[in-house]
Amino acid sequence: MKTDDFDYDLPNELIAEYPLKDRSSSRLLIFNKIISHDIFSNITESFSRGDLLVVNNTSVIPARIFGKKESGGLVEILLERILEKNRALVQIRSGNSPKEGTKIYFDEYEVICEGREKNFYIIKFKDDPYKIFNIVGHIPLPPYIKRKDEKLDAERYGTVYQDKNLQDSVAAPTAGLHFDENLLSQIKNLGIEVVNVNLSVGAGTFQPVKSENIEDHKIHKEFVEVSDDVVAKILRTKSAGNKVIAVGTTALRAIETAFCGDQPKSFKGDTNLFIYPSFKFKAADMLITNFHLPKSSLLMLVAAFIGFENMKFVYEIALAKKYRFLSYGDAMLLSKNEI
Repeated sequence: MKTDDFDYDLPNELIAEYPLKDRSSSRLLIFNKIISHDIFSNITESFSRGDLLVVNNTSVIPARIFGKKESGGLVEILLERILEKNRALVQIRSGNSPKEGTKIYFDEYEVICEGREKNFYIIKFKDDPYKIFNIVGHIPLPPYIKRKDEKLDAERYGTVYQDKNLQDSVAAPTAGLHFDENLLSQIKNLGIEVVNVNLSVGAGTFQPVKSENIEDHKIHKEFVEVSDDVVAKILRTKSAGNKVIAVGTTALRAIETAFCGDQPKSFKGDTNLFIYPSFKFKAADMLITNFHLPKSSLLMLVAAFIGFENMKFVYEIALAKKYRFLSYGDAMLLSKNEI
């Protein structure tokens, strides 16, 4: 398939710049052979006792920092991932690309640029990188949100079930932003178990697919951890005829990574699983997700899950009905295409 097949016109006014006041008050488009419309707080009406809800409990590090080079030139750094020995893989924006050995200063902190790695740079800190990012960093709002981060983003650009000890993502698992504590309690009271996986979301999630043929695209790597217990619960749920519901494309990629081989098993390490039409899903039966960018790998994942023509139809309806798009936008509940 061609990347251009996944293009569409997204009006700027449909890109959500801010979250709604109440997390679960977003609109919800439901696709299960037909399309219906609801409010996210009513999503439990599509669940049944014995279903399994899989969430990504990663949390977002304040991954954007602003500083100066020795020359005085302004620098913006966006973390991709922290490496060993106080080093980090980052994107750097500046007037002139920093050379190997360039020193960059953030308040009283200093880092050294060690060189490039494809589209990224490797920088070295004298102190713990996590500590420095948490002191001087800003919430890394996605590039399509055209405003500076504000106080509210520190809370709202993260899920209510995030594990602060897993502060390893530079983008939020945004489908989970729609859940509040009350809704999670309702779900558990219905006899639906909630289990955690971890996928560390990298900045590469926002990169468009640029190859002409989607099969030629090399997707970014992200760290995943899926436990034996989660694998066992997925297998037990499916064996009982109940549904496995992935909250977000990150949770879905995590569990499908664990189920990729001949035998499902726990997984801990990097995944570069690229899901596009023709992919055979083995774990997820339903997907909760937001609306995605044109020509994105996430849009291709949705097309794989519900079928290409169904994806096109869903997005046509969402645009016509003026749903709010992207990270702070509205949500979809999608049932897997069984054909």
